[in-house]
Amino acid sequence: MSLKLGLIGHPIGHSLSPWIHAKFIDLAGLNGEYKLYEGDHEKLPSVIQHLKNASIDGFNITVPYKQVIVDYLDELDKDAEILGAVNTVVNENGKWKGYSTDGEGYVRSLVEPYPDLLHPGTSVLLLGAGGAARGIYRAIVQKGVKTVDIANRSLDKAEALLPLNDGSSSSRVMSFLEAEQHLHEYDLIIQTTSVGMKPNIEEQIIRLDNLLESTVVSDIVYQPITTRLLKDAKDRGAKIHHGHSMLLYQGQLAFEKWTGKNLEVSHLVDELEQKLRGE
Repeated sequence: MSLKLGLIGHPIGHSLSPWIHAKFIDLAGLNGEYKLYEGDHEKLPSVIQHLKNASIDGFNITVPYKQVIVDYLDELDKDAEILGAVNTVVNENGKWKGYSTDGEGYVRSLVEPYPDLLHPGTSVLLLGAGGAARGIYRAIVQKGVKTVDIANRSLDKAEALLPLNDGSSSSRVMSFLEAEQHLHEYDLIIQTTSVGMKPNIEEQIIRLDNLLESTVVSDIVYQPITTRLLKDAKDRGAKIHHGHSMLLYQGQLAFEKWTGKNLEVSHLVDELEQKLRGE
């Protein structure tokens, strides 16, 4: 059997997903391909029809179609339905089922280097309240941590995440300035916005004056590999977590749903970093 996989989005010319999934296919000892299917909104229906005709085994969806794709699916996983977004589709006996691997993929990338970080006593600060924050927030509260607070410029947007919490974690909403004042309360800080991304590499979303050395600071931005926020955290003696590993583990979870194979991929984190650096 030859796997037929792919990615829908616009633009996706520089996507690393083909490289990642080629590695996974090889690791799993399978044959197959992972293709890019790029198209604007007008072309999307024809792209979808092409994939249906090709009986594709599964595909990923990235911006701007994570919500739009829902209209083309036969079924949604519970979390995808609650989040209102899909990034992975699996062909299950001819029916297309949508999943979201963003949040759980992030958590997998985090617990690989920090296996004891998430427990009932952990306090987490989430910076930002956009699409990435939604998936990560829901996945983190499902791990049963003590607190997941949300800091954002728009407090209304942050409050819109709170209904996603169906666990035992407490949550409060605050401004970035408030977050700076309370940094010493957190074991984990997760930066989920595009602040600090190339070309604006000198931008930093909050000051870290009150950061504890025991805190883990995570940034989902992966270009540059080490953002200004992560450099600042490291200089203050804190532990850091890079965003590119999230890409790898989101893909791992998607591949698992397509094939049933749970691959060990931690050795690919450094390879992916080299790829991103152009080495």
